[in-house]
Amino acid sequence: MVVNEDIFKAIKKKLKMIKLIFTTIFIVFLTACTTIALSPTPELVQKAIALQLEQTQQQLNQQLDLNFQKFNIQRISITQQQPLTIENLPAYRVQGNYDFTVKLPKRSFKQLEKPFEVYLQIQQEGKSWRLLIPEKTRQNPQSKWQSYLIL
Repeated sequence: MVVNEDIFKAIKKKLKMIKLIFTTIFIVFLTACTTIALSPTPELVQKAIALQLEQTQQQLNQQLDLNFQKFNIQRISITQQQPLTIENLPAYRVQGNYDFTVKLPKRSFKQLEKPFEVYLQIQQEGKSWRLLIPEKTRQNPQSKWQSYLIL
């Protein structure tokens, strides 16, 4: 009987160790997946920069009567991602550089290592992101945010 109890204790001890190992692995995978899913990807940042440029392009087209044919964003390099909260939702301030090419009707030009700063906010359901653009006025130095869905 003593031999059976020793074997039972040894098996029970090994099962606890296996359970601990699997629990640890599960927690690591769960944490890694959550972190990856909630932080902005370079593709998302590229879409946000393009959306921000489209907003600026529309304003320039109206004010200066310019006709931008097309622009291209390449080589995005993210140098900083700062998590923060904007209007009670998680957001990121993302900074870095990119290469930018603009085609005008008669010529094109390219800017290398153009700096950028975008504010990205994940929505409550966690499925979509929005570009936030701060809007400051003289009357209210506190930032109001214009929000654009990133498709």
